[in-house]
Amino acid sequence: MGMIISFAALFLSVILMQLSSGGVGPLDALSGITLDFTTTEIGLLGSAHFLGFFIGCWWAPRLMGSVGHARAFAAFTASGTIGLMAHMLVVDPWAWAGMRVASGVCVAGCYTVIEAWLNAKLTNDNRGRAMGIYRVTDMGAQLVAQMMISVLEPASYVSYNILAMFCCASLLPLVLTKRRQPDIPSAPRLRPSLAFKASPLAAMGVIVASLSGATFRMVGPLYGERVGLAVDQIAYFLAVFILGGALAQIPVGWLADKFDRRYVMIGLSIAAIISCIVTASLQGLSPTGVMLTAFFFGLTSFPIYSVAAAHANDFASPEQRVELAAALMFCFALGAIAAPLVASGLIERYGPSAMFTMLAVSHGVLILFSVLRMRVRPTQDEKTRYVWLPRTSFTIGRLTRDEGSQKD
Repeated sequence: MGMIISFAALFLSVILMQLSSGGVGPLDALSGITLDFTTTEIGLLGSAHFLGFFIGCWWAPRLMGSVGHARAFAAFTASGTIGLMAHMLVVDPWAWAGMRVASGVCVAGCYTVIEAWLNAKLTNDNRGRAMGIYRVTDMGAQLVAQMMISVLEPASYVSYNILAMFCCASLLPLVLTKRRQPDIPSAPRLRPSLAFKASPLAAMGVIVASLSGATFRMVGPLYGERVGLAVDQIAYFLAVFILGGALAQIPVGWLADKFDRRYVMIGLSIAAIISCIVTASLQGLSPTGVMLTAFFFGLTSFPIYSVAAAHANDFASPEQRVELAAALMFCFALGAIAAPLVASGLIERYGPSAMFTMLAVSHGVLILFSVLRMRVRPTQDEKTRYVWLPRTSFTIGRLTRDEGSQKD
């Protein structure tokens, strides 16, 4: 209990930040539909978010080194708040894309500060429990954020103002804490080539995971609207995707630690393709059927990032793992920037089923690449332990380095 209390300010900031950032993506998509933005313009907003996310991940450690944790967090929060509140002042898709860049910078920057602060306070005795609470806190807030869409009116200043208030409120627990700020961590070197050197398959797996996650979360509301879901049903549609991914972590982690992780990735991708084919080919699915396919797709696609990261860590030295986590996050950002724009363009040209066709093709490429890589190099006999990795910042490797270093 004492450990929970000592980290309460950080966890509360995570909850409030996630309520703000988790809601803006689907709200933007629904607002864009209301304001007659084109499908491609709505996809651009999702891509802009992840561009800002990448900028924030790279910039945040350097800003912390200049002004400290609390001031950096305040600067990033201000960026996100301005981006949210400006939405209904300038109704233009290109202006909104710039605002989403600001929101992405805010999310990545705030998570970097929180995770650096959290890592400085952790010990080997409490790291596992604290990380478990952190994951549950983050995922729970994500679920609530998706459900908020059912009560937030699209294209409304009040709706964006509510999200801005959550963003502002995330500042209070952290800056008002009486605990001394930790020492400034060194910024991890960003070496994207490290991911491909450690494991080309892991890098490909992370890119496919980003295509799945970014497409579903940023373009999913467009799909839901095109197949006739009401706004509250779209909220459930997004929430069950995240819920499926969360529930999959324990059984997938057990499989990834017990069997060859390449087979686990292949199995997950085969199941994801089946889900995509069912969703794309069956016309007139009931809302319940759409929810079930979303749940199954989250169940099968969400864990691929963590399985790929664990596979990459099997081929890296302990000293490389922090920089490897940053390199994998870079690969994730690349795929996430491209995915919403490509998926929305396909929906505009070929209809809503094209989104799941694209996702099925990407998982098919991962299966083919996995088979080819299995012919090139055997897996490691000794494996690092599977760790459920949130895609939050380049510094996540510091938080999980001890968790994943244990051998089976």
